[in-house]
Amino acid sequence: MKWGILGTSFISGVMAEAIKGDDKSELYAVAGRSEDNLSAFARQYSVEKTFSDYETLISDELVDIIYIALPNHLHHDFIIKAAQQGKAILCEKSLSIDMEKTELALQAVKEHQVFFAEGLMYLHHPLIRELVAILESGEIGELRSIHTSYIASIAQFVNPASKGALYNLGCYPVSLMYLVVKTMLGEQAFDNRAIKAMSRRGEDNNICESSLLMSFGENNTAFIHTAEDHGLKHHFTVLGTQGSITMESNPWLPALENHISVEIYDTSKRDIAVSAQGDAFFYQIRQVREAVEAGQKELVSPCATWQDSYKIMQLLTEWESLGAS
Repeated sequence: MKWGILGTSFISGVMAEAIKGDDKSELYAVAGRSEDNLSAFARQYSVEKTFSDYETLISDELVDIIYIALPNHLHHDFIIKAAQQGKAILCEKSLSIDMEKTELALQAVKEHQVFFAEGLMYLHHPLIRELVAILESGEIGELRSIHTSYIASIAQFVNPASKGALYNLGCYPVSLMYLVVKTMLGEQAFDNRAIKAMSRRGEDNNICESSLLMSFGENNTAFIHTAEDHGLKHHFTVLGTQGSITMESNPWLPALENHISVEIYDTSKRDIAVSAQGDAFFYQIRQVREAVEAGQKELVSPCATWQDSYKIMQLLTEWESLGAS
């Protein structure tokens, strides 16, 4: 499978390494708007073809899969262009920055019947499959609450038009919270959700830190926090009627060795080690490539389907609207 990358950012390099690590994938082409960055990227990763125009790469008949590594506000436009050319698409998270752009992008994907996946790479990793297995076992009882936070000092590196912490980092805890609720209660649990949020803005006037409190289902709550101007810290805990699950390893950057803690209240606590062959990008490249080879149009759970990405964007945009008020 020949991959083409749009953009030469840091994440493009991470994905280039992952593509080159898959023996059935080839990093065939890259497009960028800075000739110096494009040339340096091509040399570093031994890319066969370079383009100074994104659309020219997209129209190259030899490209099988387009990876969109551009800022969030540009995602929808190039999803549409790639879909019109019949290309399989892997788009970096977040899918977009509002629901209008999200709907335009997914409408094009459906109309042209192409493969599409949002780059929530951690969902491909064996750590998340182990989490889902624990949730499905019923060991912690019925779901009551989810407490999660993800902070990282990345504000100086991101494009202001990407709209800040919620779309750059908040998408991680929101998407994992969504997976837990979908697994334990079904996605219909969100139908009667109520949300409150408090935020502060950074120097670029985007939300740089925010806390969200959500109630859903009959007896369920979630507390989600994110910030992009300080620290590097992760937390994810699921509280049930009989016990709790805590992701001791960073669930959004899983590695070769990972750990989950399962506690049964006043009874026992155990550590579950989850080994892997590579990081989340390694698994993402392989599973996307295999899905495209098999003629599939989307991924399967626990990876994000089109509908999952749509629902996650709904939650993010609601969070933004409440946090901005």
